[in-house]
Amino acid sequence: MRTPVYELHIRPMFTATDRDHMLLKRGWNLWSYDDVVAHATGILKSLEDNTMPPPAFGGPWPKEWIDLFRRWKEGSRKHLELGAAVITVNRSPNSVTIKATGTFPAAGYQGWFQLESESDTAKTYVLYFEPPDSPVAGTAQNFALTERYAASDTRDLFVHDSTGVQEH
Repeated sequence: MRTPVYELHIRPMFTATDRDHMLLKRGWNLWSYDDVVAHATGILKSLEDNTMPPPAFGGPWPKEWIDLFRRWKEGSRKHLELGAAVITVNRSPNSVTIKATGTFPAAGYQGWFQLESESDTAKTYVLYFEPPDSPVAGTAQNFALTERYAASDTRDLFVHDSTGVQEH
């Protein structure tokens, strides 16, 4: 069974309404990994007693979601890391290709680009690294990760990595 990851499995279960409600009620930002880790016991209690999210705002969560949160909380509380790489962008008549090259932090890591946000004028990709569930013997591997989209998409391009957000 896959280890739950905050950004992939836990964060998407919290709606904007859930976040706003808990910020107002308890000062917890459910879209912040650090806040969710710090308040995981209280969050789980609120999920289990059906007080979060309130029924008027989409609650309660299905049992499977609560079980997933519990498994994440009682496990390693795994989360993704922002990657570090040399980022290049190649614009051809047919496509725009974003490429990240570098070396993973340690053996067993995986990485990818993920669309973080988009608007009428810009799109932002994030470079994520996922550490292995437990240390892997061996040396860190080099990587070359790519993302491609149509050249007809002329919006400004930003990439979010461990150094911040850069326009490309």
